Amino acid sequence: MTALVELRVLEGPNLYFPRAAIKLTLDISGLAAVPDETAIRFADRIGLRRARPGAPESGFRQRFILRAVARLARAIAVESGTSKLAVRVRTTGDPHQIVVAFPWAHRERAQSMGRAVGDVLDSMLGPDVEEAVSRAAATVAAAEPGDPPHTITPRIPVVAVTGTNGKTTTSRMIAHIGRTDGRLVGWSNTDGIYIDGELVEAGDYSGPSGAGRVLAHEEVQLAVTETARGGILLKGIGLTRNDVSVVTNVSADHLGLQGIDTVDQLAEVKAVVARITRKEGWAVLNADDPRVFAMRSVIKAQPWVFSRDVDSPAIREVLGARGRATTVIDGWVSVLRPGADPDPLVELVDVPMTLAGLSRFNVENALAAASAALAVGIPRHAVIEGLRTFLPDADHNPGRMNVFSVGDVTVVIDLAHNEAGLEALLEILNGVRPAGARLLLGLGAVGDRTDDLLEMLGEIGARDSDVLAIAHKEKYLRGRTPEEMDDLMKAGAERVGVTGIPSYPTEVACLAALVGQALPGDVVGLMCHAERQEVYDWIALQGGTPDSPETLRDKVRAARLP
Repeated sequence: MTALVELRVLEGPNLYFPRAAIKLTLDISGLAAVPDETAIRFADRIGLRRARPGAPESGFRQRFILRAVARLARAIAVESGTSKLAVRVRTTGDPHQIVVAFPWAHRERAQSMGRAVGDVLDSMLGPDVEEAVSRAAATVAAAEPGDPPHTITPRIPVVAVTGTNGKTTTSRMIAHIGRTDGRLVGWSNTDGIYIDGELVEAGDYSGPSGAGRVLAHEEVQLAVTETARGGILLKGIGLTRNDVSVVTNVSADHLGLQGIDTVDQLAEVKAVVARITRKEGWAVLNADDPRVFAMRSVIKAQPWVFSRDVDSPAIREVLGARGRATTVIDGWVSVLRPGADPDPLVELVDVPMTLAGLSRFNVENALAAASAALAVGIPRHAVIEGLRTFLPDADHNPGRMNVFSVGDVTVVIDLAHNEAGLEALLEILNGVRPAGARLLLGLGAVGDRTDDLLEMLGEIGARDSDVLAIAHKEKYLRGRTPEEMDDLMKAGAERVGVTGIPSYPTEVACLAALVGQALPGDVVGLMCHAERQEVYDWIALQGGTPDSPETLRDKVRAARLP
């Protein structure tokens, strides 16, 4: 095995630097195991005088390695002709692997530099550690410079949205508000690239390529980009900056991938979007999420927070720092500015996406979208009209809290891809369920979730539904088998005493089975990811229709009756 496990070129701002960087994943087994004398010789060669490497394979040795590898990268850079080099080093979940990152200005030379670091570590078990450093520096010095980074400096206003839940809905709302103002809006998200409301390219474009394609369109006047964790980690953000950033929330999702093992580490990744917001812009942050609110300490932009609680201490703090806030006062979406009376924009009951105020998460999404739209300069009247006209249907917000009537049965379709998403879906299902009616749930997830998360989904679904079934997503098993997914979700259900759960090969089959056994007034929810259009088509074949805001409001009111 060689020390260089992976060399990744990050084209723009990333977890490590606010500009293009090289990320190395290194196996440090060799340096961890060498005798003290060899480690000291290595330290002396790279300029770490009087170093104490610690015993082989010890925690002290690992801390020494972190310092030494950073110093090695700088030594190679200096000896190859670079005056100085910023280096970041991080541990991973594997004690024998670390991540090293440094900025780059010329692709080929930077990659040569990364390979050179790996070559020196490969020489640790040989007799010529000192010469290995010199050879590595000479190789880098001889390398062709190569192209500069392709990071784009935007020519139009950009609103960048990130978070664990709600980023797609929020970005769609902002884009809709922009179009309500008469702007030609381009936006990229997990569904594809949209120009002025038309899907021009389907696919997951929540990474840097999506932002680049939107900005390449000459007629676009406002760009709204959904920025996901994977794009930041694997490629970097494709833009040098944004004008307004939005961070909806941070919760457990996609952990155990690309070295991100904890929610705190995930928050670091999401914070990259807010960190590159320009100084004159606004970072829109969820005041009710401690990890998101803490991002105000790393931003250069002005803070604009949103919270459902007008008395939130976070709101007081931000207003005291001359920032702004959007909250709910007497049922109205309201904007707060220092030294001014609240500005009521629109009643929650008139914002269809909040499902008559029922959806806590969509209330937050509406607050975030209103904040971002105002922050990017969209007039107040257009923000109000946009909030009133953005609907929870398959046209405006496909796959997110879409509510249908199939005969006397209510069906709710939502992505609900993690614990928080499932709890939000259950909140809606209970909010439209009349007294005495049942809640039937089609449970499903993609395969790259952790075992603990899949079990927890099973536990939550079994605990909070009357009838539970599993809907498999064959295209999104991602290395797992349907049987393995079954076992994990059923194990979670068994923790709350629910057994004998049926499973179905597709989302459509699961929905058909649940609707088939539903009684008048029952509510069916489906975690839908793989077959959204097929599900819509099946509902239409059964004579189902999307609920209008008025129909949905009547269902919410009826559900509140004793």
